[in-house]
Amino acid sequence: MTGRASAADAFARAACLDYETWRPESLAEARRLLAEDPELTREGVWAASAAGDVGALGEILARDPALANERGGPHGWEPLLYACYSRFEREACDSRFEAPALSFSTVDAARRLLAGGADPNAGFLSHGEVPPFTALTGAFGDGEGANTQPSHPRRDELARLLLDAGADPNDGQALYNRHFRPDDAHLELLLAYGLGTDRGGPWYARFGDRLDGPRRLLVEELWSAARKGYFARVRLLVEHGADVNTPGKRDGRTPWQAAALADNREIAEYLLGHGAQRAVLSPADELEAACVGGRREDALALLAREPGLRDRLGFHGRVRLLNRAVELRRLDGVRLMAELGFELSRPTRHDGVGINLAATPLHNAAWIGDLAMVRLLLELGADPSARDPSYRATPLGWAEYNRQTEVAAYLRGREGQQR
Repeated sequence: MTGRASAADAFARAACLDYETWRPESLAEARRLLAEDPELTREGVWAASAAGDVGALGEILARDPALANERGGPHGWEPLLYACYSRFEREACDSRFEAPALSFSTVDAARRLLAGGADPNAGFLSHGEVPPFTALTGAFGDGEGANTQPSHPRRDELARLLLDAGADPNDGQALYNRHFRPDDAHLELLLAYGLGTDRGGPWYARFGDRLDGPRRLLVEELWSAARKGYFARVRLLVEHGADVNTPGKRDGRTPWQAAALADNREIAEYLLGHGAQRAVLSPADELEAACVGGRREDALALLAREPGLRDRLGFHGRVRLLNRAVELRRLDGVRLMAELGFELSRPTRHDGVGINLAATPLHNAAWIGDLAMVRLLLELGADPSARDPSYRATPLGWAEYNRQTEVAAYLRGREGQQR
């Protein structure tokens, strides 16, 4: 590999969200590389696509149109994926580039590639696992890394371009990555293009039952929205035919049960009014809902009737509920559970459902940037020096990694006061 080819690959890597090592700060490296050698985008179709250098891309495809679907570059992707996962959009509009920068647009690069026959359903498997990360997934961005995995700066325009070209709206990874936030713009767009109905997508033809079908995708979204308290999303999904009585795959509970256990009573009532069947909740379920919802009198009444109920939740169950209350930003719930003796500072394993990635409630509060929750947990005795078992990081480390500047500043200041 020549020096310029190596630099072109380094540029594409720094420009593109890869859900592995990329960070927003990587764009500084991409800008530096292109400033040092503005011609490196002509080294290959992948660098041109990642930069959105439409002029260079047009010249490359004119010489060899087959390159529109050629895999390569640092990630072994098709060029369309580099355009859709790139976060370099507008980054090239820097005074150092002057007039030529006006032709830089990854949206226009995607448009040029699609016009040249690029597959709108291009994608890749992360570590060989489904669902695939598609071009559409790249446009929407987001995910478990939250603030470190931004959407494309022209997200909706790029997504609409892909959908108009034939991208399958039944994109399980895109839905998963976006389910952490209450904003429904992505869902409204996908529903308008047929999410929930079989569009004959190539990934379903390839993987069959290994992928959730279109109707199942709606159910999982409804279950998650009911649990998280996203009432507008619940209503949107029900209006588009999501089955209110099919259990979610992650815990075998129906959307009504998910809402009830999270003490999202308004959502639970709405679901009952739209055909959901009321299930019988066990005493442990009732205690869970009361604790998460911060209903002190109800919780104490349950424990008076069944004194061993708290202990039957088990350590992991208690920490799971604390993390659930943190995720839902339920200050009263956390306060109640601390009063009942739930452990605040011992990490637990990830339960496969919430944000408690083998961490303490304080880690998770820091991760989501909830300063009020961080303050409360510390007042209740949570240990700010606790380290999660996976990364050996403190809550401050989690706040810094996820760019939660306000929380990070508060925790650093508190550390300074205690020295």
